[in-house]
Amino acid sequence: MSGRIVSAEVVSNDARAYRLTVRVREGRSETTHEVTLAGELLARLGPGESAEAFAKRCFAFLLEREPKESILRSFDVSVIASYFPEFEREIARH
Repeated sequence: MSGRIVSAEVVSNDARAYRLTVRVREGRSETTHEVTLAGELLARLGPGESAEAFAKRCFAFLLEREPKESILRSFDVSVIASYFPEFEREIARH
């Protein structure tokens, strides 16, 4: 959908994981999501990519399948594959 803006910001990171805030805005409507991303998952599925860019791609994947209001408000990226088994295969292609 045109007019959709997805922003991602790293709130904190340590040796194992990033915590990000992701906002999805469509027109006057916005949702906010707290996301955890393991460094190992980022290295495996998005080598060389920033945590922010990878999170935005994950949300693009999710938004192709469901409205922003249906996306969990707080989750670890690894759970996406539980809902969408094709996630890792699809996200690693890009």
